[in-house]
Amino acid sequence: MNKTILLVVFCFSLFVSGYSQGIRFDSYPSHPRLLVKKGEEQKIKSDLALNPEMLRLHNYLLGQCDDLITTPVLAYKKEGKRLLAVSREALRRIFYLSYAYRMTGEDKYRLRAEQEMIAVCSFTDWNPSHFLDTGEMTMAVAIGYDWLFDRLSPDARRLVQEAILNKGFAPSRDKRYNWFLRATNNWNQVCNAGLVYGALAVLEDHPEEAREIIERALSTVGLTLKGYGPDGAYPEGYNYWGYGTTFQVLLNAALESALGTDGGLSSAEGFLASARFMQFMTGTTGKCFNFSDSRESVFALPAMYWFADKLQDPTLLWNEKDMLSRAELSFSDEESRFLPLIPIYGSQYKMNELVPPAMKLWAANGQTPVVLVRTGWENGEGFYLGIKGGTASTSHAHMDAGSFVFDASGVRWVQDLGMQEYYSLEKENVDLWNMSQNGQRWNVFRYNNLAHNTLTVNGKYHDVNGFVPVTNIYSEAHKLGASLNMTDLFGGELENAVREVALINEKYLSVIDRVKAGSQPATVRWTIVTGAIPRVLDSHMVELTKDGKCMQLIVDSPSVTSVSVLDNVSKNSYDASNEGTCRIVFDVSLESGQESDIKVRLVPAAD
Repeated sequence: MNKTILLVVFCFSLFVSGYSQGIRFDSYPSHPRLLVKKGEEQKIKSDLALNPEMLRLHNYLLGQCDDLITTPVLAYKKEGKRLLAVSREALRRIFYLSYAYRMTGEDKYRLRAEQEMIAVCSFTDWNPSHFLDTGEMTMAVAIGYDWLFDRLSPDARRLVQEAILNKGFAPSRDKRYNWFLRATNNWNQVCNAGLVYGALAVLEDHPEEAREIIERALSTVGLTLKGYGPDGAYPEGYNYWGYGTTFQVLLNAALESALGTDGGLSSAEGFLASARFMQFMTGTTGKCFNFSDSRESVFALPAMYWFADKLQDPTLLWNEKDMLSRAELSFSDEESRFLPLIPIYGSQYKMNELVPPAMKLWAANGQTPVVLVRTGWENGEGFYLGIKGGTASTSHAHMDAGSFVFDASGVRWVQDLGMQEYYSLEKENVDLWNMSQNGQRWNVFRYNNLAHNTLTVNGKYHDVNGFVPVTNIYSEAHKLGASLNMTDLFGGELENAVREVALINEKYLSVIDRVKAGSQPATVRWTIVTGAIPRVLDSHMVELTKDGKCMQLIVDSPSVTSVSVLDNVSKNSYDASNEGTCRIVFDVSLESGQESDIKVRLVPAAD
């Protein structure tokens, strides 16, 4: 027992020493010190005057703030077990209004921000049982407290400070709520970032408590940062990069602005490289590679401006320029509360002068290995191929190892159905977060391998602990893609299963599965999901049409006797509708020990 305790203490000290180098708590600037220090707003204003795209966004933010002036203040209202929507809206409102005041000096914005802060700080609690709610709310009031400090009324200052201490810090010490300190996913990043903002805001008046919160964050957030290694692929996918990584950026940036260093957090293996990962996660259709719990729609990534500034690489902003050049600016809940980060870190970048990245392929190993191919960077131009390995046992994962998505001619021909909204399942008492082999999560239609672009053996779910590595990467012009070893997914029912997915000569997609049965006969099902309209031409060819375009799916394997079209209608009452989609499937029967090469081409029809 004593040895175990010593080991835990030793590991804890390693994390502290690893991510606290150079941090001193005896010297820090006065308020404001979070992200934009006193006087730094002047440079942003100067840049905006010379940058029409950024000025347009700035004016959008001011317009949003003007609308907030007459909107009722936030009230305590939970959705199921979550207060999260209220916390996120508090962050959006207070961040916007504080930004507007600092950029314009108009008191209407300051006063309205103070009203919102008083309202949420008067809540009985910030719902610590779902600590994301607490983390985001702590960050919200900390930004307002810091940015408006000199102009807040004494009563408001006292109320906010007490709320940070009692509704933020105190429950974070309670073992009933602080499991996020041991998490390896986005919870760690979000909750720690919010608490550190609170600590940096009240540093003068509560130095010991603030230091405790900051050092604790530095000692625990490394658990999540490990997930970016070695190459930058974020294991939880597109949506959660947008969430977890944005809060990581907010954490790193606040430590740098307030204490002069982030203690080495930005140097974590793979972290800075993850910006390119995220850029390559958007296809030529403007849809993302939505593996795991992700939606297909893309959104603006305000954190990307921090990466571009940090790395001095404006090519990272190529996808972002589309978000700012839309005829009418509008933003989703995923991104909207972070929008002030764009002018803070991007006001110097002129969107019309950006150039796209030169590379066509990006690949990474790690918890979720991916290979991402994009041959054109104008919307609808060229091909896009996203391939993933990994395992269903990671946070927010689906049984989608070995799957891929494919864009050509401005159409997504092979798609991922993506996530189902959590509350729609939780309200039906679906045990969504039981990720064991027999967990109910895998009965959700969109989450198991039967509805993904992968292989299924004998009609069974993938082994939840099976891991699919990328074994070869093809990066030459004539062949762009990867091979993956899928054998681990099938519980010994296949002796070998290797999938090769590659774009050939930038003309067509080739999918080759080399499989060998184990000691018993096996049936291998090949599946893709599509939103195109299928027409079976013969036993080896299906014509897909969508948006006036045509794609031919050609099966080059004689062992395949027929190809079928299946609907995506589930028998479960709790499953979401998958209207407008279907599956193209065929089966290959293997005798014990039999080998087979299953070859499929997806060939765009000539215009």
